[in-house]
Amino acid sequence: MIKSLYVSGYRPHELGIFNDKHPGVPIIKKAIESELRKLIDDGLEWIVISGGQGVETWAAEVVIELKNEFPHLKYSIITPFLEQEKNWNEVKQQYYSYIISKADFVTSVTKRPYEAPWQFSEKDKFIIQNTDALLLIYDEENEGSPKYLKRLADKFAENHAYEIIIVNAYDLQIIAEELAQSDW
Repeated sequence: MIKSLYVSGYRPHELGIFNDKHPGVPIIKKAIESELRKLIDDGLEWIVISGGQGVETWAAEVVIELKNEFPHLKYSIITPFLEQEKNWNEVKQQYYSYIISKADFVTSVTKRPYEAPWQFSEKDKFIIQNTDALLLIYDEENEGSPKYLKRLADKFAENHAYEIIIVNAYDLQIIAEELAQSDW
């Protein structure tokens, strides 16, 4: 049974998304919502993100909405280092503050500001070891940054009961078509 789930995937720029008005955002959010609803029906209690821009913050928005319907649902933000939003523009910082304010639990793996890239892999290792599954928006044809997380999760799953749920480009295309039909 999946009680806790790590949700991650691409950063916006890796998908060619440079603002929240992009038509791809609702498709990705719908994909996340669909997967979360299935898991909630099976006992999901916690969603974990690291607060990175893109899939993770969109997942937080989905969870905030789902909490109205499923008040037992909780989410945590476990960042790789302190002040990860420090160099973001003001709009992104305000948006991040909102997401943080709605979280049920917030912490940082390394408990200090950014030092080096190793902090990202330590964060991923920690979250994988402390969740039951990973929901990853990822397509092998367009690797990008999620490939590192996928490798870590695959390696961990070799010796542990750890489920990896992938939403790929084909899955997103089906959702896009469903959304287009429902708009008619």
